[in-house]
Amino acid sequence: MNQRQPPWFVVRTTIATLLMVAVVLTAVFVSVTINVRERVRSSVTDKLDAGQRMLFALEQRRAREMAIQVSTLAENPTLKAALDTYQSERDPASAAYRAEMLTTIERELDKLADRIDPDIVAVTDQSGRVLAAAGRRKTEWPVHTVIRPNVDNDGDAYVAVPSGVFQFASAAVVLQDAWIGTLQLAKALDGRYAQELSALSGAATIVISRQAVAAATLEPAIAEAIGQQLRNGPPPGPMLRANGAEYAVKLLFQRGDAAVYAVDSIGASTQVPMQQALRSVLLIAIGSFVFAAIASIWLARTISRPIYRLSAALSHMTTARDFENPVPLSGVTREVDTLTETFNSMMQSVARAEAETESAYVGAIRALALALDARDPYTAGHSERVSALSVAVGRQMRLPDDQLEVLRLGALLHDIGKIGISDAVLRKPGPLTQEEFEMIQEHPAVGGRILRSVPFLAPHLPIVELHHERPDGQGYPYRLRADEIPILARIVHVADAFDAITSARAYRPARGSADALRELWKYAGTQFDAEAVHALAAAMPTIELTAQERTPVESLHTASRLSLVGSADRT
Repeated sequence: MNQRQPPWFVVRTTIATLLMVAVVLTAVFVSVTINVRERVRSSVTDKLDAGQRMLFALEQRRAREMAIQVSTLAENPTLKAALDTYQSERDPASAAYRAEMLTTIERELDKLADRIDPDIVAVTDQSGRVLAAAGRRKTEWPVHTVIRPNVDNDGDAYVAVPSGVFQFASAAVVLQDAWIGTLQLAKALDGRYAQELSALSGAATIVISRQAVAAATLEPAIAEAIGQQLRNGPPPGPMLRANGAEYAVKLLFQRGDAAVYAVDSIGASTQVPMQQALRSVLLIAIGSFVFAAIASIWLARTISRPIYRLSAALSHMTTARDFENPVPLSGVTREVDTLTETFNSMMQSVARAEAETESAYVGAIRALALALDARDPYTAGHSERVSALSVAVGRQMRLPDDQLEVLRLGALLHDIGKIGISDAVLRKPGPLTQEEFEMIQEHPAVGGRILRSVPFLAPHLPIVELHHERPDGQGYPYRLRADEIPILARIVHVADAFDAITSARAYRPARGSADALRELWKYAGTQFDAEAVHALAAAMPTIELTAQERTPVESLHTASRLSLVGSADRT
């Protein structure tokens, strides 16, 4: 007999098929990625090695060219004459003339700078003190200071000044076989220099000077991240990671405390070959997933359609809580119909049990409230009235339905703790002594202990335990203040006081609802929650209208509920 497979088999088969395709494609993708990245790493490393050799040779040639260039510039006759005159005039009386010669030197340096566009061109006297400087960065050259260049291991001269490191060349200025000074030429290892190197090598350039990034052709954030790793020298390997990406790094050369590196992004270099390699993988992936998806959809539509219909019906039933109308049978498969019948039977049992539980729950709460109110004829119906008033206030404050239900039943139970107080105190016709009043004040805590022993009454615990707390912190048992008191407990406190004021006691008559509201407004914000008092006042016309629509006997009973009494000293 051809027996249909259960729906979970379709799901598992589909998932297994797609997972198998995904695993195979993932393995192919990982293999291609690793292979391409390894090839790119090798290619980038070789490229940087070749660039390093080329740039090193270029720097050597540049150093020689700078030496030739500065030697040629040192032959400037006007510069020689001005420098010779400046140094030969030692008479203090000729200070103005010396100043004029210094101006001539500066003017000649500016002319040289216009011709060759250097970073620095400067001239020194016979003591080596810089007399004047010109060029793009002349303000960074220490005039009136002796410049002593350093020579690195490659024989190249460099000068370190506060603003950075300069490649350096100099030539003696000689007049009639007499040395009269020195002409200096310097090129800064700065951003412009880095751009030149990047254009030649095809890779990014970063210059680290004094353990900081002096110049870079990278984005600032990437340059700073790489620079932090290069401050203590070259990395142990050809690769380093910065900001989640991998970079190949090669030291080109070093000038004192300035190091110049070539940097190439592995990710950027990998992008093009990866796109080419993954294009084929993507075509295979699309074909595989399309085939698997078509097969899975066909299988699911063939076998699982009745399951979907059943699931939709069950979802509607549970959402609408419509347990009385059973889910109709599908008539497609015996297994699905059996599941539907079982579920219908279970839901009917749940509905019956829920109704019985709710009925028993509400009945138990009402029985507790009635048992408490029956102890004193003057408080008969007090819990029911407080519950009705609390719900009216809650509706006025637009509380959700589930909160209103907690409020309704919690208000019924609010004085349950008075079970533990003797009738002699509870029904005393005269004023209470201090000791008796302290006994009365224990009833919220007693009620809290009672409710803690009954799990299904836990939502009502804050109302029972805290309905005598006051916004000014003078309530009991915990002296909570303002918003520390739950809103439901604040509502019951107002409703409890209103009913106590408008109900007669053996030791005082009842007061009218208007007097009760005036009393509540008088202490709103201190003894009573102002928002709850406002909501009670707003709800009063509705409550009184309801009372007027009842029979005379009922109206008389309601009037006794709403003709509120003077003070809430025993509530």
